[in-house]
Amino acid sequence: MVELKTKTSIDAMYEAGQVVARALTAARDAADVGVSLLELDELAHGVLREAGATSPFLGYRPSFAPTPFPAVLCTSVNDAIVHGVPTGYRLRDGDLVSLDFGAQLHGWAGDSALSFVVGTPRPEDARLVETAERALAAGIAAAVPGNRMGDIGHAIGTVCRSAGYGILDDFGGHGIGRRMHEDPPVPNEGRPGRGLPLRPGMVLAIEPMLLAGGRDDYHVAPDGWTLRTNDGSRAAHAEHTVAITESGPRVLTERH
Repeated sequence: MVELKTKTSIDAMYEAGQVVARALTAARDAADVGVSLLELDELAHGVLREAGATSPFLGYRPSFAPTPFPAVLCTSVNDAIVHGVPTGYRLRDGDLVSLDFGAQLHGWAGDSALSFVVGTPRPEDARLVETAERALAAGIAAAVPGNRMGDIGHAIGTVCRSAGYGILDDFGGHGIGRRMHEDPPVPNEGRPGRGLPLRPGMVLAIEPMLLAGGRDDYHVAPDGWTLRTNDGSRAAHAEHTVAITESGPRVLTERH
């Protein structure tokens, strides 16, 4: 069932979203050559503690996972697409990093992700990251009353496919509210004018995931969480929590 949020609830979700935004900004700014993924996770954990928020990631165990997730921050590097578990790996010049983070504050959740290159980016990596952001922006622009869920997926898929990238389609976006994952699912490809009608009060986590090699297939790493491209190509992930309102989409995890 899709829960429609009131303006008061959306305002409360914005506060949770801003905790997410601060943590991602801090982790991105700290991600330099020689910094470990565990150090980024601890930094993000500190933002939660300072805000009086909790993590919807830590201890989360969906049906596909063999163990609960052990961290507050997903750290996916190079050929890792999403759900990367922080380790002692120290970042190197040219690494492509995707960070995914959530926060729960006063009973409401926020969820967002970004990708970037540490140090000197390769042109092809810079293009991949920029395309992920454009795909996210296209999906957000389609999140308006009167459209349908297929319009969001079509907008995202058009940007990704026209650039020659693969799409991680069976792990897409989702509704969000009191819980991190709620109805409805938000696809990264779709047919315009099809699917669930979009209504004011719906809050969605929109999150394109791009595979540079152009293929859509992946495998699960031995940790049981990290999804990696089968061809070893790099991947990028971009996500925002977005409220559908009468006046247009409101990005609740906007980074200032």
